[in-house]
Amino acid sequence: MTALHHNLSLKDEIRDYWSMRSENFDSQPGHEIFSADERRAWLALFARHLGEASGGRALDLASGTGVISLLLAELGYSVTGLDLSEAMLARARAKTAGKPIRLYAGDAEDTLEADDSYDVVATRHLVWTLPDPPASFREWLRVLKPGGRVAIVDVDMTNPRPGNGRPLRLLAGIARRFAKLPPPAAHAAMHADIVSRVYFSQGCRPEEVARLLGEAGFVGIAIDRDLHAIHRAQGRFMPLHKRLERASQDRFLVSARKPG
Repeated sequence: MTALHHNLSLKDEIRDYWSMRSENFDSQPGHEIFSADERRAWLALFARHLGEASGGRALDLASGTGVISLLLAELGYSVTGLDLSEAMLARARAKTAGKPIRLYAGDAEDTLEADDSYDVVATRHLVWTLPDPPASFREWLRVLKPGGRVAIVDVDMTNPRPGNGRPLRLLAGIARRFAKLPPPAAHAAMHADIVSRVYFSQGCRPEEVARLLGEAGFVGIAIDRDLHAIHRAQGRFMPLHKRLERASQDRFLVSARKPG
């Protein structure tokens, strides 16, 4: 894959897209957490990959409406959340008031945070939108303390999940034909245009994310596709075609460690 040049206009479009989506973002399963079962599954996933908080500092990149920041705070971290969208941040501030969470407008590719200042960097559904993941991963390595860990939760929406992804995608298509679906949302074309211009325009494969993390200097890299408990909990609030569609996608967490 060839990285796109750092393109401010593309970032502006990404920011504007998510600002537009902020109004209804928390109404959708898979964005907000809708049940105690899902929250416990998220906490277990992050604890498995990040270890004990022990009063450490966490950087939540593309923090959105604060969902992951709240989970990290519940695990015991002091959290800084950065997001390009002020509209997202406004909603996050309302949800996180009184928690050990600071929220700022900021760029995941250029955080302006100090060297060696965080124990943990966490992201959810950010990497597939990045114009320049290699530069981002070098930046995340810089802000982590020696031995600090990164946890990347993301999805390849282009290529089916290994194993049963392809037949599930076919079933999802059949279920969509029987569902009474509204016309495509106004933002669908904007989303498709943005996706066509980012680094992972052909799909965000976890193996490629892992390779780029290694090139940036991370070690101890692991790919975890066992997010079933989260997906089961989310699926209770989704129609059949959406459950099948999401089950067909390659959803994963990639974790890694800064040497030292």
